[in-house]
Amino acid sequence: MRLVIQRVTDARVIVDQKTVAETEAGFLALVGFGREDREDLPASKQWSRMLDKLMNLRVFTDDDGKFNLSLKDVRGDLLLVSQFTLYADCKKGRRPSFTDACPPELANTLFERFVSDARTLAPARVETGVFGAEMFLDFTNWGPVTITLDSKDL
Repeated sequence: MRLVIQRVTDARVIVDQKTVAETEAGFLALVGFGREDREDLPASKQWSRMLDKLMNLRVFTDDDGKFNLSLKDVRGDLLLVSQFTLYADCKKGRRPSFTDACPPELANTLFERFVSDARTLAPARVETGVFGAEMFLDFTNWGPVTITLDSKDL
């Protein structure tokens, strides 16, 4: 599993020219699953660690301007968007290969579970994109702050 987390002042997802999700200050997190991820991933330590990092990553500034506050501390919103292209392999040629991405059916199941688990832990609103849809993301990266997490590294 991979996450690309961006600290944002606002974010929204547009599908078919309609806003389907909208958040205020917090995180926009792109969520991807790889072919090595299995149905039992939600029961793993990596799953719990990824959720814990997402909720407790200290990248919001305190009164001294230091990164000391987490999403929970600032009661920030969370926008989760499924993103299979996080597993793009660009080693050969100019067209990325996506053979390392999780099959769509399993990826959707894992994504829905990740959203559900995040909703139980998040301090504020949790919104999502539309799995498998062509989406337009409109957001303001605050900082900019962008953090990449890979479950293999935790």
